[in-house]
Amino acid sequence: MLITLTDATFADLVLRSDLPFVVDFWADWCPPCGPMAKTLAELAPEFVGRLRIGKINADENPATTRDYRVMSMPTLLFFTAGSVTATLVGARPKSMLRSALTNSLTPYVNR
Repeated sequence: MLITLTDATFADLVLRSDLPFVVDFWADWCPPCGPMAKTLAELAPEFVGRLRIGKINADENPATTRDYRVMSMPTLLFFTAGSVTATLVGARPKSMLRSALTNSLTPYVNR
């Protein structure tokens, strides 16, 4: 399950998360955003208890979008301990997203 984020909930849910967190910045007008969200939702159960995955509508939450300088949709930001550790811009196939999610766990495991 993808966690729906807003400007109001972002800090509490993402920056204070005890697990790594991946945030999908998307918009209604973005054609590849729908398939990307579907793929992330399909992958989410594989990472339960190790990684959280959320989505934030960039148009409805301009403060967070601006704070992280997100300019293109879809954009994935990978957070560990409240800091951005990686960025992925544009749609990717499921296998590549699975690898990116798996790789995002490495710094967390080695801390």
